[in-house]
Amino acid sequence: MKLYIACDHAAIEMKNEIAQYLREKNHDVEDLGINIGEKIDYPVSAERVARKVAADPASRGILICGTGIGMSIAANKVHGVRAAAVSEVYSAKLTRIHNNSNVICFGARVIGIETAKMIVDAYLEAEFEDGGRHAARVELINKLEQQG
Repeated sequence: MKLYIACDHAAIEMKNEIAQYLREKNHDVEDLGINIGEKIDYPVSAERVARKVAADPASRGILICGTGIGMSIAANKVHGVRAAAVSEVYSAKLTRIHNNSNVICFGARVIGIETAKMIVDAYLEAEFEDGGRHAARVELINKLEQQG
């Protein structure tokens, strides 16, 4: 599975550490920026990852800003993206299992690097429980998105 990762200037160090951590675990990671010394508005980074994930349904995205909230709001504006802002492992796992989220967002000012690693692991190890009540609810979300 392809992973796309990006951040804003509040989370460059965490983004770099998470990207390296995932590469060490043999994940295919594409870093969509930014790097030390650069600045960017979080909606620009969110769009970069969201558009890549929307174009490749087998992929997933990771967005990191100060809190994860702004990134999730912006990413969710891209058709086909279900982004969730999380700050702990349980929600990271359940957003994948129950909501079929394809982008996860968190904040470098909210959690530390070890928690971020645990969140990413839980999210990537979880699989959507296709069928039943969860699939029906995701379909309702898809209908809302189509209605605009």
